[in-house]
Amino acid sequence: MRRLTIALTLLATLASGALLGTGPAVSAEGAPSPASGRGTNILVVGIDSRAGLSAAEKRRLHVGGEGCNCTDVMLLVHLSADGNRASVVSIPRDSYVEYTGGPGAGRWGKINGAYKLGGGAMAVSTVEKVTGLHVDHYLETGFTGFERAVDDLGGATVCTDRPLQDENSGLDITAGVHHTDGNTTLRYVRARHILRSGDLGRMRRQQRTVGDLLGRLTAKGALSNPGNAAKTARTLLKSVRTDSGTDLLDLVRIGWAVGRLRADQTEFATVPITDFDHRVPGVGSTLVWHASRSAALWAALAADRPITGDTRIQPAPETPALTNPAGIKVRVDDAKVAAALRGNGFVVTDTSATAPAVRPDGPPVIRYAPGEEDDAATLAAALPGALLRPAPDHGPVFDVTIGRHQPQVKHVTYDRNVAEGAPVRGNTLRCPTAS
Repeated sequence: MRRLTIALTLLATLASGALLGTGPAVSAEGAPSPASGRGTNILVVGIDSRAGLSAAEKRRLHVGGEGCNCTDVMLLVHLSADGNRASVVSIPRDSYVEYTGGPGAGRWGKINGAYKLGGGAMAVSTVEKVTGLHVDHYLETGFTGFERAVDDLGGATVCTDRPLQDENSGLDITAGVHHTDGNTTLRYVRARHILRSGDLGRMRRQQRTVGDLLGRLTAKGALSNPGNAAKTARTLLKSVRTDSGTDLLDLVRIGWAVGRLRADQTEFATVPITDFDHRVPGVGSTLVWHASRSAALWAALAADRPITGDTRIQPAPETPALTNPAGIKVRVDDAKVAAALRGNGFVVTDTSATAPAVRPDGPPVIRYAPGEEDDAATLAAALPGALLRPAPDHGPVFDVTIGRHQPQVKHVTYDRNVAEGAPVRGNTLRCPTAS
């Protein structure tokens, strides 16, 4: 009888054209919404808790140690009012914010601590306060819930251009594209100590995984109509908890809306940061949001506008650098070029004293060890027209050979927000072989 009631309610809702965000906006505390805005906002969190896990489960999931009983992952998903766009914003767990809506309200701390103080309701209230956006729905899962959800959805696709190992999360995968089960996918999205360590790279991997899962659901037809969306929603409810204001019908509406989107109709971004190591006594190292860029991000969502292409959120430098020149060691056989690159922030050794008397024709040549493609791209951006030459057994220092004609060294700008968290469309995040 209950299933029949839900089905009839769903059909009536769809027939009336009501999809999302049709009711009055009410905050998690029952007060009016901070900013009603247009569209629908959904807060999705992953909880770092070992409560209820057996020793065997901890070993399988590679989650030994003490959990913080806090939010480890926090995604704010905005579905546009016209149903043509989904914007997914990662909120770094160490964001330094003021708590509200529960015990400790008025205190400042890492945003992941709001859940520990007052559960999901306080996490929602704090997000509403710092973003100025109303949260319409709340979804929560833990380690086992995430693992089960990925397995129930048929696995995920992850990709990397180099081997990834992280002792803390247990991740160990080779370079390439992999179809992963829930356990390996959990390790992939939890890893914080690979490549450029920290949360921005990890959140980009989480965004790529979310985009892949949405693509897989769409390709399988799991969200293609209300019936399939209801079946998928019931499956997810086995591993995902919701707030009291979110039920199966809401999940069906959300799933059906998302399932009709192409990858290029989805957007992913991370809140822009201005201080990546703001030290606070008793709190530790925190992240401080970039005031103007983060305000522009929340304003765009409140106005139901796209976040990609908005230079108020992420200014577009003339020559962006993918990686930080300060971490790239270079040997250059031309004194003038060496000085220009050093002024750009590269760590440069001038080898012009041993340069050949007769220089070769052609543009500069950059030789480097395979696997250092990102740093090579940054160096090449500073030397327009340079030829990239990966060389087996090459050491960690890049070698630049200058030809007869002096190149014009360009000034490159490294902005970690742009390099690792700039707003991008979902189709640019997908793994190469993902459909």
